[in-house]
Amino acid sequence: MSLSSNPQVRNRWLVVLGAVVIQLCLGAIYAWSVFTPELQKAPFNFTKVQTQVIFSVSLASFAITMILAGRWQAKSGPRVVAFTGGLVLGAGYLLAGLLKDGLFGNYVNQILFIGLVGGIGIGLAYVCPIAVGMRWFPDKKGLITGLAVAGFGFGALVWVQLADKLGGLLQSMGVSGVFTLYGAIFAIAVSIGSVWMVNPPAGWAPEGWTPATTPGKSTGDTVAMRPGEMLRTPQFYGIWVMFVFSAMAGLLVIGNIKNFGIEQLQTTGRTAEQASVIAGIAMSVFYSLANGLGRIAWGTISDRIGRKPSLTAMCLLQGLMMILFYWMGSTPLLFYVGTTIIGFNFGGNFALFPTETGDLFGSQHVGENYGWVFTAYGVGGILGPIMAAGFRDAFGSWQAGFVIAGVACLVAAVIGLRLRKPRIEAMAL
Repeated sequence: MSLSSNPQVRNRWLVVLGAVVIQLCLGAIYAWSVFTPELQKAPFNFTKVQTQVIFSVSLASFAITMILAGRWQAKSGPRVVAFTGGLVLGAGYLLAGLLKDGLFGNYVNQILFIGLVGGIGIGLAYVCPIAVGMRWFPDKKGLITGLAVAGFGFGALVWVQLADKLGGLLQSMGVSGVFTLYGAIFAIAVSIGSVWMVNPPAGWAPEGWTPATTPGKSTGDTVAMRPGEMLRTPQFYGIWVMFVFSAMAGLLVIGNIKNFGIEQLQTTGRTAEQASVIAGIAMSVFYSLANGLGRIAWGTISDRIGRKPSLTAMCLLQGLMMILFYWMGSTPLLFYVGTTIIGFNFGGNFALFPTETGDLFGSQHVGENYGWVFTAYGVGGILGPIMAAGFRDAFGSWQAGFVIAGVACLVAAVIGLRLRKPRIEAMAL
C-alpha cells in the first residue's frame, strides 16, 4: 500500500515534524533547574528538597499517566490523546502562574499545577509520537524514535534560554509570569503538532522494505504481546530496573545541576555569580544539546549494532561518569565535559528503551507496553533528585548521591548483558 493512499498523512516525515513540535513543549520539564534558584527566594522561599519534590511529582505523574495514555490511544487514536495532553499541560502552567497564591499557598499550588496537572499533560502526549513513529518507520525504528523524542531534550535548551539569559523572561516577568506565558504556548503548539499524529493504514509498509533478520538488529516483529503478557516475562523487569537506574542518574543531574554547580565551583574560588553563570550554561547549552543529540545518536547506533549492546554501553559510560562527576564539578571545563556526557547518555534512554520494548514485545502494542516500561522513569524521577538534595541538606555534600547513582548505572549495564528475547514467539493477540 502506498503512502499516498492515506488521506490523512501524505508524507510520513510530517509525522516526525509533528512529533518534534509536541516534544519541544513537553521537554519544558527539563528546564526546571532554571526556576529552582528563583523558587528559593521570596515570595516562594522553598527549600532545595521542596523544589525537587515538585519536579519529582511531575515526573511521577508523567510516567503513571503514560499507562492510561497508551491504552487510550490504542482505542481512540493518537491524535485526540496528544491534543488533550497539550491542553492539560498548558492548563497546568497557566494555573500555576495565574493562581500563584490560591487557596493552598505557593508550595501546594506548584505541586498541584506544575507537578500533578502538568505531569499528566506530558504523560498523555508523550507516548503518541513514539508509537506513531514506529508504525510509519519500521525500517528506521531507532533513528525515528530518536528524532521523535529529540525535541524533548532540545526543549530544555529553548525554554531555559528564553527564561534566563537569552530572553530574560524571569527577570522581566517573574516565575509566575513565565509559567503563564509558557502554558499558553504549550497548549497552542501541541495542538498543532497533534494534527499529524495518525497511524498508517492497516498492513502498510514502506515501499521495497522487508524486515531484517540479523540477530540483535531485527526490525521485524516476531512477537505481538499485550501488556498482560509482557508483564509475565523476566525481560520486562530487566529493562524496567535498567531504566530506573539510568533515568535516576540523569534526572538527579537535571534537578540539581544549578545548585550543585554553584556550590561546587565556589570551592575553587569562583564567586556565586560566576558559578551561577557557568552552571546555567552547562544546563541550558551543554546538557540540553547533548540530551537532544544523544537521542538521535544512540537511536542510530542501535539500528547499526543492536539495542542490547547499545543499552549496555550507554549504562556503563553513564555509571563511570556519574561517579567521577562530583570531582569534576569544581573545574569549569571538566564540569562542561561531564555535563555533556551525562546529558548525551541520558538522552539515549528515550531512543533505546522504547525501541527495545518494541523489539522484545512487538511494535503492534508498543504504545500500551511502553507506558508500563516508562513507569521506571517516574520511579527514577523520585529517587534521583530527592536523594541527592536530601543528602546535601542532611550532610552538606552532594557526593553520596552521585556515587550511588553511578553504581546503579553499572548494575544496569550488567543486567543489559543478560537481556534475551522472550522465548514465547508469535503469541496470540
